[in-house]
Amino acid sequence: MTLPETTSCIIVGAGPAGLTCAYELARNGAAPLVVEALDDVGGISRTVEFEGYRFDLGGHRFFSKSEEIERLWDEIAFEPLLVRPRLSRIFYGGKFYYYPLRPLNALANVGPVTAAAILASYLKARVAPVRPEDTFEAWVSNRFGRRLYEMFFKSYTEKVWGIPCSEISAEWAAQRIKGLSLGEAVRNALRGGRGNTVKTLIEQFRYPALGPGQLWNDCARRATDAGAVIALKTRAVAVRRERGGFTVALEGPTGRSEVRAEHLVSSVPIRDLVAAIDGAPEPVRERARALRYRGFIMVAIAFDEPGLFPDNWVYVHSPEVRLGRVQNFGNWSERMVPDPGASCLGMEYFADPEDALWSMEDADLAELAVREVRAIGLVTRGRPLLHRVVRVPDAYPVYETDHEGFMRPLRDWLGSVPGLWCVGRNGQHRYNNMDHAMMTGLLAARSILDGNKRDVWEVNTDAEYHEQA
Repeated sequence: MTLPETTSCIIVGAGPAGLTCAYELARNGAAPLVVEALDDVGGISRTVEFEGYRFDLGGHRFFSKSEEIERLWDEIAFEPLLVRPRLSRIFYGGKFYYYPLRPLNALANVGPVTAAAILASYLKARVAPVRPEDTFEAWVSNRFGRRLYEMFFKSYTEKVWGIPCSEISAEWAAQRIKGLSLGEAVRNALRGGRGNTVKTLIEQFRYPALGPGQLWNDCARRATDAGAVIALKTRAVAVRRERGGFTVALEGPTGRSEVRAEHLVSSVPIRDLVAAIDGAPEPVRERARALRYRGFIMVAIAFDEPGLFPDNWVYVHSPEVRLGRVQNFGNWSERMVPDPGASCLGMEYFADPEDALWSMEDADLAELAVREVRAIGLVTRGRPLLHRVVRVPDAYPVYETDHEGFMRPLRDWLGSVPGLWCVGRNGQHRYNNMDHAMMTGLLAARSILDGNKRDVWEVNTDAEYHEQA
């Protein structure tokens, strides 16, 4: 592919934010260049195929409070999205708990003594909350009580992030589970999901029949049909700021080239973006280098048995195994599994590239995943047929203590660079959902098109937009 020497906009990263931005620009007459380091689009929302089986890197529900985003999904997709019922459970202490809460199931599992202790712990938290409320541990304990925090939040969260909950910022909890408390969970259960339902409790969602990658490939096709250029296996390795724009050095299948653009839209990790920009002040570089990310490993295994369990996914809170979550992709969409007599499970592990788990051979990881999913009793039958392992570094931005205070100087400097737009999860070092990532891409595109600068960093600061349905 021959890349243009000049373009109005270079978009680095072809995930949901970058592709949404490209689509919005292209359908309004602009012709952006999108560069993507991988050989497929979608980022962490892509779908991976092996031997006809398909799996999602983590399980991506298509649900948004934003009607505009919901309409955009319908506009982009060449095939209507499925409407799927949600069934998810938590495995803890050798038992499975329905999530959202089902009071009779929960009471039967914990027993009257533990239930009384949970209630007493919750009431204590209401009367004497932890202060200051600046960590994940304090934030959750104040809303659920210490006992429930230790049962249903601590072990899973520490698996995901690899650090104690006392070192994770309360901002992450406020963003991910704002509006949810023990009282709200019980009220939601008693009213059967009716009324003002917290987003984490939504009981159905939409999903592309062939996984989220299907929609992002549709989006890429629509963008290119409208004039965008998408270059895969191409990296942006250096950014030189100039009067009226940027010159971006690219490395791809045909070698090194340079492209000049008035605007640069980035969804790559801020750490990498700042390192690539010439003339970035050293205090900004130092702060960007200090940002931390958490890696993700998906071990997808096909079993020769259908219907292994009814859930879409199961959270594994038990600290006895490293397994964090299990996806059952046939329950997301039957078309993810080519053989009706088989199943495809995705076993999720969280690790950093320097961890021993990260460097394990794929076959050893598959053996570990099978052993652990059987150990918790989730899979009791079926023989593993084949496996595929995908490692995703920098999958999740880490929210350490005083996250907002640490990020503010970075945001201020990045926001001061004319023509630079930071979008998406890694582009803003914020744990955005897919719809929020898309909204940042839309706002960047509209700012470029009409010249009225919008604050893309404000997306997802409104907790009600994020969590309240």
